[in-house]
Amino acid sequence: MSIGDTLADARRRAGLTVAQVSRETRIRESIIRDIEQDDFSACGGDFYARGHIRSIAGVIGIDPAPLISAYDAEHGPPGAIRAADVFEPSRPVKIRERRSPSLSMIVAVVLLAIIGFGAYRLVSHHGGGKPAAAPTQRPAASAKPSAHRSARPSPIPSGVVIHLTAVEACWVQLTDSTTGAQIYMGTIPAGSSMTWTEKEAVKLALGNPPGVVLTVDGKRQATNVNNPETLSFSPRSS
Repeated sequence: MSIGDTLADARRRAGLTVAQVSRETRIRESIIRDIEQDDFSACGGDFYARGHIRSIAGVIGIDPAPLISAYDAEHGPPGAIRAADVFEPSRPVKIRERRSPSLSMIVAVVLLAIIGFGAYRLVSHHGGGKPAAAPTQRPAASAKPSAHRSARPSPIPSGVVIHLTAVEACWVQLTDSTTGAQIYMGTIPAGSSMTWTEKEAVKLALGNPPGVVLTVDGKRQATNVNNPETLSFSPRSS
């Protein structure tokens, strides 16, 4: 059986419709139907196609590894990605060249300095030669420092910092654990990174867990090696 036939047969045996699989995986129904017909052109590339196969297989309850191997045999294995390609910015950083000040700017600065010096001499001449008396300072009354005036350290803001780098393309959904509100949903291309800082507990759904490098509050997180998964994270207490 082909990849599409295997997925379609397993979906029917699981008692699921294309619409139900679409809701679980967030993959459009038209793309799922194309995949079941072994048409991967609408996936947007090999990385996306592998991620869709993993997501669909995870929902209908079959092992995606043989299907990925079959896909690689038909379309070629995924190209190697250098670590430098993952962490280097996708766009080169442009550094502005420092320009020397123009002659007109230098002349303007010199003229302002001359005008300021002349104004100072004029004010000093009309003010007389007697220096102004210094104000009498009263000795400060001795008092013990109040305990309420002691500086208090600012509280460290609570929050959870999630950083995800896609080695392979991965579909990602981030939602609020309490309200279910969607914070982010989309496919992160290979070589791209995303960072979220959230003050409430969140759920992170990954369509291609082995294709990402995930850290939470600076700590590397272990992800599922085969099937899509949903992880929950809570902010640090203040």
